[in-house]
Amino acid sequence: MDLSAMPDEVWVQDQARLVQTAEEAGSTDSIAVEYLGVHAKLVILTTYGAKTRRARKTPVIRVEHEGRYAAVASKGGALENPAWYHNIVAYPDIKLWDGTEEREYRARQVHGAERDEWWSRAAKAWPSYDDYKVKTSRVIPVFVLEPVD
Repeated sequence: MDLSAMPDEVWVQDQARLVQTAEEAGSTDSIAVEYLGVHAKLVILTTYGAKTRRARKTPVIRVEHEGRYAAVASKGGALENPAWYHNIVAYPDIKLWDGTEEREYRARQVHGAERDEWWSRAAKAWPSYDDYKVKTSRVIPVFVLEPVD
């Protein structure tokens, strides 16, 4: 399946299904993805609409390192960024739900060597990221999410 060609309404439906599953179970441990034999855990970001300021919940691949997380705006290698990208740029204060814990984080887009370091971590968690980057002409944004104390 070519995720970059998936219509937006299918993305929205799939994300809603995953969020509902996690909410019913009370944990993001109940949701995961598998593609070509690779399994990955998911976390759920709560961002706030760039235009509406309404809360939006989006599952993303879990990429954690020393209490910080990465959020990769890949959209399966599509030519455009996912909707949550615009939300997180407009309002970088978000919530992240991992397992049974939900905490507040501040997101910042990373570049250069720091982006490369986080991209490497992300590709270890989900090797398809390396496939996605060759499918698109855009540089796939990577955000580091740091806990707000």
